[in-house]
Amino acid sequence: MKNIRQILLVSIILLFSSCITEFIPKTTEDQELLVVEGLITDKPEANTIKLSRSFHLGGFNVPKPLTGCDIRISDDLGQSFSFSETTPGTYTSDPAKFQGIIGRFYTLHVSTNVTNNNLNYESIPMELKPVPPIDSVYYEKVSIVESSNVSAGQEGCQVYLDTHDQTNQCKFFRWEYTETWEFRLPYLVPNSICWLSSNSNVINIKNTSVFEEDRINRYPLNFISNLTDRLRVKYSILVNQYSLNEDEYLYWEKLQNISEQVGGLYDVIPSAIPSNVYCLDDPNQKVLGYFSVSANSSRRIFIKDQFAGVITPYTDAACISDTVFGGGPILYLNTSVWVIINHPSPPPVYSVITRNKLCYDCTVRGTNIKPDFWEGGK
Repeated sequence: MKNIRQILLVSIILLFSSCITEFIPKTTEDQELLVVEGLITDKPEANTIKLSRSFHLGGFNVPKPLTGCDIRISDDLGQSFSFSETTPGTYTSDPAKFQGIIGRFYTLHVSTNVTNNNLNYESIPMELKPVPPIDSVYYEKVSIVESSNVSAGQEGCQVYLDTHDQTNQCKFFRWEYTETWEFRLPYLVPNSICWLSSNSNVINIKNTSVFEEDRINRYPLNFISNLTDRLRVKYSILVNQYSLNEDEYLYWEKLQNISEQVGGLYDVIPSAIPSNVYCLDDPNQKVLGYFSVSANSSRRIFIKDQFAGVITPYTDAACISDTVFGGGPILYLNTSVWVIINHPSPPPVYSVITRNKLCYDCTVRGTNIKPDFWEGGK
């Protein structure tokens, strides 16, 4: 009877383990495609082109940088500007030698090395279109959970944008933003105040060609929930506005649809979205990504307000390991690292300790160097 039970147990384990099988559908897509990420603006700063290889279906979600390439930009006046590889797969222009000019057409040229088959790629000429200024960026509090007798309220923050083009030339808009926020540790430690920055990872676009007036009001740019400490001390958002042509707008719109509808077996795959970069040597070589060219207008706001229910990652449960009483040395403990707070007086003398470096050094998450623009905040 015991042997029968063991056999049944082994059979059940084998049955359930054999029912879960990873399914990777067969596709006709190339295993590795060239991925181009590039933006040329009229700002007096370095422009960046990023090159990588896509990963095949079922592979690791880590693009492979494409190194050792020759990158240059040419304009419709016959001028050519080279880019230098600053980090693997990232190519940067020299601001002293190149700055985009409104009305000029720019073409991207990419030549790979022998490791990547010595292929030559080129973009279609792209006009650097003007862009109107951003009229305003502002925020409103949003109630997430109403306060009651048994629970505290929770609030988030919705950031809006207004813009318009009085010349009626810019019909397709795109926005990117960079968030920066100050955070503080609730403990008396040397590195207690830091700043953290994050770039937008969503696609923000708008088409005004169907409107009578080229105007955008209350565009919901970014929602900041209470499940982050962005709003706890002081927050800043820098918004960049770009003008697109219709083809590039359609590219971003399709990419947006993919990002919002991922997971279906028959969803559109990224390689089905046409790029404006093509291979000169092999027309069958597909390219992912887009070479963008646009003027840039930007606007920054600061938010220093009280929001209910904003979390902190530095709770007692997460940070405090123990409390040691007494004024003598703490044996077997590296007090230069683990002590968060020393309370030498008044009595009783005690120290609060932790094993988590996050709790006593804010540079684990961010930087303790104040951003240059932070002084301009409210």
